[in-house]
Amino acid sequence: MSSLPRRAKVKVQTAESKDEFSSLSELSSASEEDDKDDSAWEPQKKVPRNPKQPVRKESKPKRMPRVKKNALQISGGLEGVAVEEGLNSSVAVADVALEDRKNKLVTVQTLKTAKTKRKNSAQSPSAPKTKKLKVEEATRASNVKSESHSAETPSTSSPWEGACKKEEDGDDCAFGQPPLKTMKTERTQGQPDRISADASDTTEEMEMSWDIVQVLSERTNIEPWVCANIIRLFNDDNTIPFIVRYRKELINNLDADCLREVQQTLEELRAVAKKVRSTIQKIKKEGKMSECLLRALLNCKTFEELEHVSAPYKTGSKGTKAQRARQLGLEEAARTLLENPGVLNLLSYVRPNVKGLSALQDIEAGVQHILADMIAKDRETLDFIRKLCQNRYISIQSSLAKVSSKKVNEKDVDKFHLYQNFSCNLRNIQHHQILAINRGENLKILTVKVNIPDGVKNEFCRWCIQNRWRPRRFARPELMKILHNSVDDSFKRLIYPLLCREFRAKLTSDAEKESVMMFGRNLRQLLLTSPVPGRTLMGVDPGYRHGCKLALISPTSQILHTDVVYLHCGRGFQEAEKIKRLLLNFNCSTVVIGNGTACRETEAYFADLIMKNYFAPLDVVYCIVSEAGASIYSVSPEANKEMPGLDPNLRSAVSIARRVQDPLAELVKIEPKHIGVGMYQHDVSPTLLKATLDSVVEECVSFVGVDINICSEVLLRHIAGLNANRAKNIIEWREKNGPFINREQLKKVKGLGPKSFQQCAGFIRINQEYIRKFCSQQTESAGPNQGVAATSPAGAEVTNEKPGKKKSKTAANVVLKPDPLDQTCIHPESYGIATRFLSFIGGTLCEIGKPEMQQKIKSLVEKEGIEKTAERLQTTVHTLQIIIDGLSQPESFDFRTDFVKPDFKRSIVCLNDLQVGTVLTGKVENATLFGIFVDIGVGTAGLIPIRNITEAKLSKTKKRRSLGLGPGERVEVQVLNIDAPRSRITLDLIRVL
Repeated sequence: MSSLPRRAKVKVQTAESKDEFSSLSELSSASEEDDKDDSAWEPQKKVPRNPKQPVRKESKPKRMPRVKKNALQISGGLEGVAVEEGLNSSVAVADVALEDRKNKLVTVQTLKTAKTKRKNSAQSPSAPKTKKLKVEEATRASNVKSESHSAETPSTSSPWEGACKKEEDGDDCAFGQPPLKTMKTERTQGQPDRISADASDTTEEMEMSWDIVQVLSERTNIEPWVCANIIRLFNDDNTIPFIVRYRKELINNLDADCLREVQQTLEELRAVAKKVRSTIQKIKKEGKMSECLLRALLNCKTFEELEHVSAPYKTGSKGTKAQRARQLGLEEAARTLLENPGVLNLLSYVRPNVKGLSALQDIEAGVQHILADMIAKDRETLDFIRKLCQNRYISIQSSLAKVSSKKVNEKDVDKFHLYQNFSCNLRNIQHHQILAINRGENLKILTVKVNIPDGVKNEFCRWCIQNRWRPRRFARPELMKILHNSVDDSFKRLIYPLLCREFRAKLTSDAEKESVMMFGRNLRQLLLTSPVPGRTLMGVDPGYRHGCKLALISPTSQILHTDVVYLHCGRGFQEAEKIKRLLLNFNCSTVVIGNGTACRETEAYFADLIMKNYFAPLDVVYCIVSEAGASIYSVSPEANKEMPGLDPNLRSAVSIARRVQDPLAELVKIEPKHIGVGMYQHDVSPTLLKATLDSVVEECVSFVGVDINICSEVLLRHIAGLNANRAKNIIEWREKNGPFINREQLKKVKGLGPKSFQQCAGFIRINQEYIRKFCSQQTESAGPNQGVAATSPAGAEVTNEKPGKKKSKTAANVVLKPDPLDQTCIHPESYGIATRFLSFIGGTLCEIGKPEMQQKIKSLVEKEGIEKTAERLQTTVHTLQIIIDGLSQPESFDFRTDFVKPDFKRSIVCLNDLQVGTVLTGKVENATLFGIFVDIGVGTAGLIPIRNITEAKLSKTKKRRSLGLGPGERVEVQVLNIDAPRSRITLDLIRVL
């Protein structure tokens, strides 16, 4: 560059400045200006005066993947450039290296290199032509920028505020970086960062007229800085369990349900933006794009708005009335009516031989249609009518449909008798009512409509004529009549249907989300039911003709015996002897009965034998468990692989028994939607339901944790960061190389990279007693040529690789030591902090979970406080709390022991024994949006209406996973009403046991 004359250098800087400032110009001219600047810049690069300064070689684009090894290399090529991008602002290019004037030529060279990188990225075939449509590029810039300030190994001890200050001091940004290659490290760590909502690295939808962070905050009622952090965390492929446990300070202590709701809303907004981009490209390709249409599309925040704006431009559509009128050339007349009505002469548009222009009435109708379309597409007008409806009484009404052509089952009609003449304010209607009305409408039983009062229409028309759409000059009466008719037609034909669609879509969407969230809460409560370990159990799958299937399982879930007994065919006495013999032989005193067909009779049979003390000397008890999904699982490939050669009916009995022994390990084998603890699950979006339930299962399995050396492949699939292939690879590695000695060995498994390891490592446990026993056995049996090192209480050195063998990812050829921290919930990224904390309190790794450790931790916290201790360790309070919990909890700790346990019984109550006012105890079967169903042991579940469940009646001391009641919880209730013919029992909640 030094050989260039001064004039050439000035031209270089000018061209670069022009290109930077034009990169975020208006949509209609952005691509043309960029192309113009690029063409003007090209000769300067291709004709260098000095052959020693080739720009392309210095930029070295092929070496960019090295970024993933050290994220700080990203800013190497752009050290002197700071790029700030905003939604409505141009790109500001500032030279931050102007402190030393001698480096000016080097800075110009750097600018030129940056230009080359950006141009290479812009000329790639996959890049969109228009700057404002590059949402993906904005996301890539976000990932590159956030990663440039991260450490190579993520750690919660690195303060978030420091990273943000660094980002504010120098916003280094490299264009054209491959996004998937630069997401290996984590930036979102440490203290919470209150980011402004318009931060360029989180505002992904830069081309839209709305800010995604702000809209997300408005829809979820969560602070913008939290929404910005959540977007970053999800962009870096973090899972919900990992965020909730190890990044809690960044999300302001939100729970998993709130985080899941934010994720769903974020995906909706991104889907809308993606649909808008594709619609814009499609309309542009057809040559129908206008500035007004583009503005309207970029304003769309929902699919309903987008559908309303883009419907006339769909391929294959015959066009709207307004479009046909525009094709006849009447748009000029419509605009003249608004801007200068005095010069408008509609007779001049009459063409006798042209259809649609043959008479004055046709001209007036065409102008009216164009004006109605303009009114219905105007953002200010739509905002006014929406705000007007918010302050008025808008109701939804349903009535019995006239089903004369199709025959409808009378039983189905009776199910909707509450909604055959139903009316309710939109603001007060309940979610379950919306789902019921929608189901009735889909079955052609109900007719539904939204009622907007005439007062809304009158006020809207008056506002349009007198304010928004008032002609700028005097208009003749006949022209004002056309305007009045246009406003009226626009409301009736276009705006009213749009409002109805928006209202119902919003109600349905909210109801579906709430139904899915309720399903998720119920499923979580069921999965986290306290296990019953250490017992031999008899599972009973009841039946009539085919008998009751029996299965006895050991305390370790092994199948001991299976059989079939016929209790309800007159052979009950003979079969009782067989059941007694089985219980005595296997020392089993707990019977688990499925709640399917013949459950009531089977329960009465066992209760009668127990009351007669028939099984003495055993003190036998029984419980009822849901068998939902057991029959589906029994014929699945997973069941066939787990229990080969066993009859599917007997597999159901095994599954029923295991649901009490370890509910989580057994229920994860079943598709969540088949467990049957939801409401209107067949009426909601299957995709949303599956995603939510899978996320809840992942959350539960991860929080409970799994012992990687003994867990099943099915359970391992649901750990955060793992999937079916990775779980299979882990099992194969374990079978080939023996048990995992420590968590670091996970990195040797095929397909499990740094990101997957980061997400799953904290939820995987390695039992130290099992490892010590394994290592001691290997030491005793090791020959002189085998490389197994001796073990010690603190750790053992183990190597199972033969000398001279080439190193591979799946072979453990390094000396490994068991780490006692691997049995805790502490993440490996915090092991250094945990070690320093142990040195502060004078503890050792051998004392983890013991009373001595608990006493030392308690003394330090009482003396200094957890906040001061966190400052000394240079970490966050949340991270320190996880370390304290991990060091204090005993080995094999299971937090499910704090939750509900199965309700074991010895007697039975009949429906005829119930009286109004009777106080009973029962177990929650299912929770819905309108009430709680409780099993009180009479064969029919009673309903506690939602109005009878108050916060004062809920337990304050008991650890809860959600605010409401969930399946499995034991409650004390009082009978309020008994409807024997309809088998309905109304209950009142007294307290939660």
